Amino acid sequence: MTDASEEAKQIEKLYEFGERLNEAKDKSQNVKDYEGIIDATKTSIKAKQLAAQLIPRFFKFFPNLSSRALNAHFDLIEEEDLAVRVQAIRGLPLFCKDTKEYISKIVDILGQLLTAEEIVERDAVHKALMSVLRQDVKDSLVNAESLTALFKHIWNVEDPSQDDTIRDKVLCFIRDKVFPLKAELLRPQEEMERHITDLIKKSLGDVTGAEFRMFMDFLKSLSIFGEKAPPERLKELIGIIEGQADLDAQFDVSDADHIDRLISCLFMAIPFFVRGASGSKFLNYINKHIIPVFDKLPEERKLDLLKGLAEISPYTTPQDSRQILPSVVQLLKKYMPRRKTGEETNFTYVECLLFSFHHLAHKAPNATNSLCGYKIVTGQPSDRLGEDFSEYYKEFTERLSSIEDLTRATMKKLTQGMAEHNKAMAAAKSDEAKESIKTQKQNTTTGLRTCNNILAMTKPLHSKTPAFIGDKSVNLSWKEAVKPSVPSSATGTGVKRPSTAANGSNNFATKKGRGAGGMQNQLVNRALEGISYGGRGGGRDADEFLDSLWTNNRHCSPLEIVLKLIG
Repeated sequence: MTDASEEAKQIEKLYEFGERLNEAKDKSQNVKDYEGIIDATKTSIKAKQLAAQLIPRFFKFFPNLSSRALNAHFDLIEEEDLAVRVQAIRGLPLFCKDTKEYISKIVDILGQLLTAEEIVERDAVHKALMSVLRQDVKDSLVNAESLTALFKHIWNVEDPSQDDTIRDKVLCFIRDKVFPLKAELLRPQEEMERHITDLIKKSLGDVTGAEFRMFMDFLKSLSIFGEKAPPERLKELIGIIEGQADLDAQFDVSDADHIDRLISCLFMAIPFFVRGASGSKFLNYINKHIIPVFDKLPEERKLDLLKGLAEISPYTTPQDSRQILPSVVQLLKKYMPRRKTGEETNFTYVECLLFSFHHLAHKAPNATNSLCGYKIVTGQPSDRLGEDFSEYYKEFTERLSSIEDLTRATMKKLTQGMAEHNKAMAAAKSDEAKESIKTQKQNTTTGLRTCNNILAMTKPLHSKTPAFIGDKSVNLSWKEAVKPSVPSSATGTGVKRPSTAANGSNNFATKKGRGAGGMQNQLVNRALEGISYGGRGGGRDADEFLDSLWTNNRHCSPLEIVLKLIG
């Protein structure tokens, strides 16, 4: 150990070196002074702290001593004493302030230091990194070099020396510190946004789902991919998502990771399809590889896939619509039985498939002639009007009638259930009981919305020349309804890809916590309150009333029935 008097002499000597260097007009002549500062890194703790300040301050004046000075300073970063390490870290940005060739090296070291356990040390690393990234932001070459050095910790995944802990810490730093300051750091804007996009694309070789979403959210926020972005930019983003979905790979139904990634990427891509990007590659892959093995998919993934297909269907091209329609019709026939079988009906599957069918058929209407026996005339040979598909029409409309009967019967049960929920809510004492009933009511409301949609979509399909729905008149039951002119009683907020839960025997996909949105459901609730609390009688009388209601208004929409009920 160095005694106090010896340490005092070392400190005094360092101050002398520093003062002479400060006062010298040509500092490069004071080589001995700078060498004395470098040598002080091998002395006492206090001297090391002071040396950590002086080495970077005068570094640029002694290029011939650069390697020696850097190595001595890097040794200080590995010191056992925390105060020495922190001081050495704080000095790192000065090395590249006037000597740009060291930017990559300094950023690389700071990236490794993000794993520091001491809070004060980690804070020093964060500040030093941000200081380097902020240096010369107007110099695109320097700016690009510092970002590249940082991202190398992410995409050097095949480097056996690469520490996953460092990679994770660098990712967190980029997410929390770099991305929020993109307006400040990415200058000139277009050039640097392009550069960081390329860095991100290079980083996607081995990322988790959460990491990929983080990167995509950031890319979407860049001006080069904004609302006014040209088609080729949207195509680039879709290409990134398609690559992550691995759409060039052979599909293996036992590969749960690929299934999850594919469906997640499909939902991630939908906003870009809305903006005009092509979804052909996704549709073709689903049609060729997934629908043929649909029965083998996990149940929750079946629903996710059908929801994704429904949400993408309004934005397909006529050619893609024509290609996938046969597969959708086959699935419709599977889930719309020709006659009652006693098997459980998944109404949400039917809702998804009917929605997809309408929007696809709207773009390729005459394709339904040979699939469903319709008589739609477009003047094209593909009309196939000379062929007899009357049996297909008979079969398809029988299936429509069958699913309508099942749907109305289910709506009857749901309305009765809602009345019971209302009574239970009035009698509930604890908050836990009220919350449980509230969830049941929300599930029931979603079920009613699903049934409403099914009946609204089957009704026009009985015609031999149906008008397929191609607008926004039907709002999918799991999506938030757009109600600009009607105050909403809903408290939930929508997300693009909700988690799903089975609701009893009806298998309605629901979102817990979502409020009962929509004017139709408000009307249904009002009607049910009348039934529940004596407006139309109770018990057996209510059952008989509901039976007659559905029977006598068989061809009315649910909303029309409800309007009669409360009118």
